[in-house]
Amino acid sequence: MSIRERLDISAYLVIGSENCNCPVEEIVAAAVEEGFTCVQIRSKVASAREMISILKKSAQVIHELGKSDSVALLVDDRLDVVLAAREAGIKVDGVHVGQNDIPVEVCRKFLGEDSIVGLSANSTEIITGADVSKIDYFGVGALHATSTKADTEKILSLEEISELVKVSPLPIVVGGGVKLKDIPSLAATGVQGFFVVSAVAGADNPKLAARELVAAWKK
Repeated sequence: MSIRERLDISAYLVIGSENCNCPVEEIVAAAVEEGFTCVQIRSKVASAREMISILKKSAQVIHELGKSDSVALLVDDRLDVVLAAREAGIKVDGVHVGQNDIPVEVCRKFLGEDSIVGLSANSTEIITGADVSKIDYFGVGALHATSTKADTEKILSLEEISELVKVSPLPIVVGGGVKLKDIPSLAATGVQGFFVVSAVAGADNPKLAARELVAAWKK
């Protein structure tokens, strides 16, 4: 069974070097050890070579935890980085793109059928109009205003998120300023997962923060 078939977006970490005060792979290791199921490397400041280095180290810690077959390692936007990392022998499982990034059909063409392709989608029109044969899940947000993504288009209410879940043919993961206290009400909308940046990467104790988030979601 491929990682695409096993995809679990229930606890999804988004992280880049600009989001944490220690090496990215240390946060990744802490989150995965505490039950995070998906990791996306996202950076608007790192060079391609820096991102490849981060991917190599992150893939290594996921492997050392015995989770390479169950925890997906993705890259935000940078299809070129995914391809270059794979060429270097790094296990990168796919890409996540936004509405203004590389089209999903191009990602699927270059990455193949066993890879994961996620798409940002914040409206019923986008979700119902998407070619779901090319993608695996929708990323939705923001739940709150957040400093980690300055180009957030709009804040979504829990009611709006519930409506998106009803029309979506694919799993939905929601983020954007998500905190521990948001998890119960977010889970009640029917989404398949939550994604966080600062709640783990910016925490005083990332390992404890990850543990609490996963426990709240499972509860």
